Amino acid sequence: MTAKTLAPAERARAEIDLGALRANVRTLRARSSGALLMAVVKADAYGHGAVPCARAARQAGAAWLGTATPQEALALRAAGDRGRMMCWLWTPGGPWREAIEADIDVSVSGMWALREVTDAARAAGRTARIQLKADTGLGRNGCQPADWPELVHAALATPEVNVTGLWSHLACADEPGHPSIAAQLSVFQEMTAFARKAGAEPEVRHIANSPATLTLPEAHYDLVRTGIAMYGISPAPELGTSRELGLRPVMTLSASVALTKQVPAGHGVSYGHHYVTEHETTLGLVPLGYADGIPRHASGRGPVLVGGKVRTAAGRIAMDQFVVDLEGDRVEPGDRAVLFGPGDHGEPTAEDWARAADTIGYEIVTRIGSRVPRVYVNECSDDDE
Repeated sequence: MTAKTLAPAERARAEIDLGALRANVRTLRARSSGALLMAVVKADAYGHGAVPCARAARQAGAAWLGTATPQEALALRAAGDRGRMMCWLWTPGGPWREAIEADIDVSVSGMWALREVTDAARAAGRTARIQLKADTGLGRNGCQPADWPELVHAALATPEVNVTGLWSHLACADEPGHPSIAAQLSVFQEMTAFARKAGAEPEVRHIANSPATLTLPEAHYDLVRTGIAMYGISPAPELGTSRELGLRPVMTLSASVALTKQVPAGHGVSYGHHYVTEHETTLGLVPLGYADGIPRHASGRGPVLVGGKVRTAAGRIAMDQFVVDLEGDRVEPGDRAVLFGPGDHGEPTAEDWARAADTIGYEIVTRIGSRVPRVYVNECSDDDE
């Protein structure tokens, strides 16, 4: 793992293993109780690249794609995806007509959204596919139970729309046994039953996210929405590691060591001199920083494999770079420093960085910035090989 494996011009790279992603999708499908799987590729597929990851997920059997914003969904359509797709984060004045014309399911959580999608459908001259979202207890988007009858009856009475789905989102599925889980599932059952009794005939009902897909078969209904687990990262430490869950991390982040040098004892390192060398030593410069998404909160704690050992960031992580104390070991400029990956060769994982930064694995991979090129490997599906 210390060989000079990066191309000469590459300061850093995020290697995306699409074979691992396909394997993760197949694993999650096998655990979904026969429900269809929605591959969630919002936020540029959690930093992995939406279009390549969407294609790989489709190859592995994902029946649906899910995005947060309509712009994300429209970009996937522009890239050639023609399968079932849904987007759920709307604001007034959004591109409703464009989504309708692109045959994208849109989420509706309130009367204002129903009015806007109805007007857009009328202008487009075609029926809009809408999914009604219920707030079963998360307190975020979605329609409150008290307002649900009005929304359901209004949607069913509107010829310009077709209610294709009923859905919600769990607040604490990553905390096994949390009382809110059973409470939300009960409310969801009641709200979907009301809608169906009122005349709704949804194609899909869904409430299960990644942790619920892995641990709550009673939440699977017709469709499960898998996001972070599809990228091989455990949704929560309480559920087990990626390896224990049968998942493989998809992203490996590495950089080419930019400089090594000898410094004396008592030498300060990086801003604020929060790290001072105890002995004469060798320092190595890793050309990644918080502008690339490396969390500054992990200063002094963030792990990196370089020179055959896992070391920690010495001192503060700066905008473009950070330093590691090589403790006299021989490392040359151009050698590879691996911040995280699957862990096969002893390198840290994204979950290790999450612990170092007191955050979650989701944030670690999603925040990797555009200055870091994505390099895709294992692009061919098993059927193509």
